Amino acid sequence: MVRIMTDSQRVDSSSGLNLFFHGCGSGGHLSLGSAAATVEQQGTPLLLIDCGPGTLASFQQRYQCLPPALFISHAHMDHIADLEILTVRARLAGVAPIPLFVPLSIITTLHQRLATYPGTMAEGDHNFWQAFQLLPVTDGFIWQQRQWQIHATRHHAPGSSYALHLAGTLFYSGDTRPIPEVMAHCLKGGERLFHDCGLHANPSHTGLEDLAREYPETLRQQLVLYHYANEQDGEQLRQAGYQVARPGDCFALGASQA
Repeated sequence: MVRIMTDSQRVDSSSGLNLFFHGCGSGGHLSLGSAAATVEQQGTPLLLIDCGPGTLASFQQRYQCLPPALFISHAHMDHIADLEILTVRARLAGVAPIPLFVPLSIITTLHQRLATYPGTMAEGDHNFWQAFQLLPVTDGFIWQQRQWQIHATRHHAPGSSYALHLAGTLFYSGDTRPIPEVMAHCLKGGERLFHDCGLHANPSHTGLEDLAREYPETLRQQLVLYHYANEQDGEQLRQAGYQVARPGDCFALGASQA
């Protein structure tokens, strides 16, 4: 059994950063939304993580603007589909190309899925990439004077999905099977740990039984779980003693959460 963190630990971190969940589902349940979250500082968005169906509407409702930058963890449509809408809205709004941080190994898949359709806009004269500043990422990137790192995870195929890591502040697993070797060697201490977990495991995702087998209790106590199938599964994860993200939750980041 692990302890559940209290609601008072969800906001006002000493780092000044929070993580807001636009959605926390696995793509199959509308009320949960697609798993996506924004790193924000005092209510101002800094970086949107993934952009699946419904993410952009949630983002604009909360912040009344378009994302200032995005990181894409992998190229499954439940994590990238709203980029098609975003490219059009950015063009119509006349905003400068939006920085888009993409792990190098998934750029080809992203391009094939979203950027090869002819006539992105009915008015013509628009290419998907015109709305974005594509920034390929190998090991990490600098954004907002912070050093962000990425780590390959275990999802469907090697080199197809990546975790996002801000040392001492945030670890967001993206879609993954358990990654104890990454957690053991890459965490610096103080990170808030957000981890893919459904009730049942499959070849691409962590299941509840995986957690106790793969992770020590001290680490399990720090996990916030997301990317589960439905509300009932989320409740069972909570009953097992874990903190579970819901759409609209905002979690404080950094060492004050240890």
